[in-house]
Parts: sequence; structure tokens; C-alpha cells
Amino acid sequence: MGKVQWVPWWWVAAGIAGLAAIGTTVRLPAAAWSAGVGYLIVSTALLMRGIRRGGVEHFGPANAVTATRSMLVGLVTALVVASFAGAVPTALLVALVAVALALDGVDGYVARRTRSESELGARFDMEVDAFLLLVLCVYDVRYVGWWVLTIGLLRYAFVVAGFALPWMNHTLPPRYWRKVVTAACGVALALVASQLLPPALNILVAVAALLLILESFGRDVLWLVRLNLAGAPLVSLEKASTSPPEESR
Repeated sequence: MGKVQWVPWWWVAAGIAGLAAIGTTVRLPAAAWSAGVGYLIVSTALLMRGIRRGGVEHFGPANAVTATRSMLVGLVTALVVASFAGAVPTALLVALVAVALALDGVDGYVARRTRSESELGARFDMEVDAFLLLVLCVYDVRYVGWWVLTIGLLRYAFVVAGFALPWMNHTLPPRYWRKVVTAACGVALALVASQLLPPALNILVAVAALLLILESFGRDVLWLVRLNLAGAPLVSLEKASTSPPEESR
């Protein structure tokens, strides 16, 4: 297990190299470097803690795909922070986001094909998704308003609520719709960032994404509330979803 703990750091090194390459054509201020590298280091440190706690012996190809996505999120984070100090190439930003979103459908497929599904892999994938949405929301504030941050902050509000209300930490039944909503929100936010649409349509797209994610989180919260009131599982995991658990790996 000792050796596998060091594997994720290769993606940190790749991310730093990627930032250096971007820095040759785009001005990346110190804050951008700090945000990008900070994300890469903190996310990898948390992943390593999960590896140690879970006794993971092999990193696996699916986790490698997710680590690649996480590296791309680090690059996007740096560009978003840099955009507040000066112009950044929109095409580059959107291209990086597009690849990260495309790979979101690859890691689960690879995990199933290689029979390497794991709770750690699913959690890793989910947190990368959540942070990418948050970073995109921060970038899109300039186009649609501060309210768009709600999309990116919902996941973290859910986590904070779990500290105050322990019953919200119950394991949720798998639901393919969550994955669909996350992907749809990512595409919508990337579309707004691309500025290919008129301002009014940008707002409509962002509102649609907000409504989708509110519905998804609302359904989960309602399920947890009912579970807490009932004091017993409401339904079996098999009955809770008729679709394969894409989030599990």
C-alpha cells in the first residue's frame, strides 16, 4: 500500500507542468498559481488519506482517469483566478472544461470494464465534479450574476448540513439522475462561459441548470427527512433506482 500512496502525486507534477506551459502564453499571477497548485495539493492529500484509510493497494485505471480530470480542474481553477486580473483565452478555458466533462463518462466505464469499482473512486469522482462546478460558477458570475454560485455551493452546503444534522449523513440510494444533472450543469455552465449565446439565453441556461440541481438535491433531502422521521430505511437500494449506479466505482 505504501507505493500506491505516491502514485497520485504524478498528476500533481503533471498539473504544475501544465500550468507552466499555460504560463508561457497566458499571464498567470501569483494568486492563480496558488489556487491551481493549492487545489492539486489539497485534493491529492485528501485522496491519499482515503487511500490509507481504505487500505487501497492498487490505484487502478479508473482512478487514473479521474486523477487526469482533477489535474484539468486544477488548470481551470488557475485560469479562472487569472481571469479576475486580466483576460484569459476563453477557447482554452472551455476546451479544458470540455475534456474534463468528457472524461467524466470515461472513468465509470473503465471501472466497470476492469471491475475496479470502489467507494473511494466514487467519492473521488464526485468531489472532482463538485469543485469543477464551483469554479465554473465563479467564472460565470460576471455573465449571469452572483446567484449562479448557488449551483456550485449546494454540494458544500449539503456537507456542512451533515455536521449539524447527523441524520443527513445516511448513505443515499444510488440514482443515475444525479450523474445526469451534474453533467448537464457542467455543460450549461461551460456554455455560459463560452459566451456563444446572447446574454438573455445565458441567463436562461444558467437558470435551467439551477432548477435541475435544486430538484436533485431537494429529492435527496426529502428522502433523508422521510428516513429520519420514519426511523427506518424507506426503500431498498434496488427499489430506489432502476438504473445502474454510475456514481459507484
